[in-house]
Amino acid sequence: MTSVLRSRNFWILTLAALITAGGTFSLGEWQLRRAAQKEAIQTAINDKNSLSALDGRSLLATQNIADEIYRQAVLQGVWQAANTVYLDNRPMDGRSGFWVMTPLVLEGTGQAILVQRGWAPRDFADRSRLPPVTTPAGVVTVHGRIAPPTSKLYEFKGADTGPIRQNLDLAAFRTETGLPLFEQASLLQTGAPSEGLLREWAAPNLGVDKHYGYALQWFGLCLLVVVLYGWYQIFLPFRASLRAQRGD
Repeated sequence: MTSVLRSRNFWILTLAALITAGGTFSLGEWQLRRAAQKEAIQTAINDKNSLSALDGRSLLATQNIADEIYRQAVLQGVWQAANTVYLDNRPMDGRSGFWVMTPLVLEGTGQAILVQRGWAPRDFADRSRLPPVTTPAGVVTVHGRIAPPTSKLYEFKGADTGPIRQNLDLAAFRTETGLPLFEQASLLQTGAPSEGLLREWAAPNLGVDKHYGYALQWFGLCLLVVVLYGWYQIFLPFRASLRAQRGD
């Protein structure tokens, strides 16, 4: 056993095992910290959902609309149908189609908010054909929750124009339409299907379980390194040394 401890390979393998075990353990702890951070975010989302719904005036009174993301809202206003945009390649319930976006000018305020109204299928035979979506005239009441700006997909060209687009930047759209749109958030309309639109929005998924799964993998790898090192570098040489002393 003493000769093994004095060998160069023993110390090289010991150093490699320490680095690997320490690194995998640190990665496991990092995944646990990420899970804790996202659980805190989920708690904040749940707290927002428990608050009373915002109306147009209370929404306008908020200093930063981004602070109200995920809070329920019931807004009255007038649709700006001429500025409706159809975001392409957006799935819902496993089907590809459009997310239909229309600005809503809030009643009595003049402020506008972009509403993610719902999903509509596309015509794959004629990709330029718009789906039949009804936009009521006059003052309407829209139920939903404050949402972040829509996520952006990869663009193969410059900024889109026209009704069918790949992405939509709120600041640029505000300039394009001349409407006083909120730039930090939109409204995700909820409720039963209507106006030719589905609203089966996926619940916010922060991937907390994924981080716990990764942490388990890293801790498992760390344990495997320790066990293999102990077996091959300590236990087996020690047993061989004992046999040698006994003359086996």
